[in-house]
Amino acid sequence: MDARAAPDLVLEVNNLEVVYNKVVQVLRGLSLAVPRGQIVALLGSNGAGKSTTLKAVSGLLALEDGEVEAGRIMFDGAPTAQLAPQQLVRRGLSHVMEGRRVFEDLTIEENLVAATYALTGRGSATPRNFDDVYAYFPRLHERRKGLAGYLSGGEQQMLAIGRALVAQPKLILLDEPSLGLSPKLVEDIFTIIARINAERGTSMLLVEQNASVALAIAHTGYIMESGKVVIDGSAERLAADPDVREFYLGVGGSGESRSFRALKHYKRRKRWLS
Repeated sequence: MDARAAPDLVLEVNNLEVVYNKVVQVLRGLSLAVPRGQIVALLGSNGAGKSTTLKAVSGLLALEDGEVEAGRIMFDGAPTAQLAPQQLVRRGLSHVMEGRRVFEDLTIEENLVAATYALTGRGSATPRNFDDVYAYFPRLHERRKGLAGYLSGGEQQMLAIGRALVAQPKLILLDEPSLGLSPKLVEDIFTIIARINAERGTSMLLVEQNASVALAIAHTGYIMESGKVVIDGSAERLAADPDVREFYLGVGGSGESRSFRALKHYKRRKRWLS
């Protein structure tokens, strides 16, 4: 997929280079695009640079002594280089970080109230209307007066996504929403993510280790290795690609389950990276 030819992009990342501590380069000319109203999956092994990509988009790199050295990020048609994270949030960009990051000493409802700061200055916003959040996550409504720290991991993930919805985002960045969850909860969370996209038209950039569930709900996807994209295309094309099936879905050419550790994949990786 040629990102430059994609119509109506809510996010466009061009030739992005990111370094940490002024010496460690993590992203090496990364380019990707998120069409408005679509879910885009960003896949790759640990250390490929997926979370760094999200932090670069949401302006959080400086918190970890990281910086963009080259390239450009465009959100909703405007460059982000001079915008602080809170300004991006108020313009409609929400980042659901890895590990949930809820306020454990606040109730569920207080967590949602805290998210309404993102609506400051938006005349059409309805700051205290959490009905949509509770409709997607009935369990949050049942426990809305309880402390967030007592929620299960799945419920905290629901709350983290719910806080993002309160901000009425145009784009949600999702970092490993399945992390630490049971298969049933993963299915529930991803079903709701797909519903939010379909019903609200919210664009999403989804970082996920579980490639099967990510590609099941995504429209398109990118696979990263060593800080750059090595393959991209529609979700259907990636799910059918023999390299992707072997290295990320754990299925060999004959359909049998394969161990990632047992694969001698350097030849194909060399081909991807060449």
